[in-house]
Amino acid sequence: MSVRQSCGILLYRRRDTRLEVLLAHPGGPFFARRDSGAWTIPKGQPDDEDDLLAVAEREFAEETGHRVGDIATAAGAPIPLGSVVLGSGKVVHGWAVEGDLDPALAHSNEFEIEWPRRSGQIERHPEVDRVAWFEPDEARRHINLAQAAFIDRLVKLLEDSAIT
Repeated sequence: MSVRQSCGILLYRRRDTRLEVLLAHPGGPFFARRDSGAWTIPKGQPDDEDDLLAVAEREFAEETGHRVGDIATAAGAPIPLGSVVLGSGKVVHGWAVEGDLDPALAHSNEFEIEWPRRSGQIERHPEVDRVAWFEPDEARRHINLAQAAFIDRLVKLLEDSAIT
């Protein structure tokens, strides 16, 4: 059995002296009433592609309605944030990109699900029902626990390097 993977982008921006990161809330009935620990970086699974960064950028566009190249504000390549392993065993690869987008203008692709279960009724839901900007401390309270490492790594990189 191969390891399940996802690839995603942690978009960040600076507001005055404050850092903010963009997180996505999963759509659909399973996450409708969940908040703390349910948010994620916009991400998705590779379809046999070798270029995981390209997958991350594709998934970001599908889940936010915005291409990374259109909203990036900093020159240079995306910042590799490494990988984390979720409780399910899935490996998530992350990159940070400085950019900006208006959450009110974000829109996601949709998926179909039988709901309620075994009802025979098929419903359509957005893969991501909303995105929002959070300062790092608040983001850590909302994001999936394993993915909080991406925020920590970004904060450390920005503090320790000449990334401006």
